[in-house]
Amino acid sequence: MNFPSELKYTKDHEWLRIEGNEAYIGITDFAQRELGDIVYIDINTVGDEVSKDEVFGTVEAVKTVSDLFMPVTATVTETNAALNDNPELVNSDPYGQGWMVKVAVSDLSEVEGLLTSDAYKALVGA
Repeated sequence: MNFPSELKYTKDHEWLRIEGNEAYIGITDFAQRELGDIVYIDINTVGDEVSKDEVFGTVEAVKTVSDLFMPVTATVTETNAALNDNPELVNSDPYGQGWMVKVAVSDLSEVEGLLTSDAYKALVGA
């Protein structure tokens, strides 16, 4: 499994990559493996400010649907349009082309409360 060190992680298996005051968010390699083949991503929160730990969408796999939790309080500015036709990008490239939302982070200090790659690895027993 892959745990890029430049990312921050949540106990709910989302990752966050900070770029200035913006961030990209998706689910981890561990999460996509646990879910199996992803068939649909449902995110209808563009333009909304979503509080830390609140649901910003869902990911649907062949056998289950899972909520997506916001790692930090942020306004959703964009969804990854490529996932509309190719949700399997989350399986094949969860940290690259499989990102889910781009957000404007409300309070960058919240990022410090997220897990490092080593802490996340320990959480999932890798």
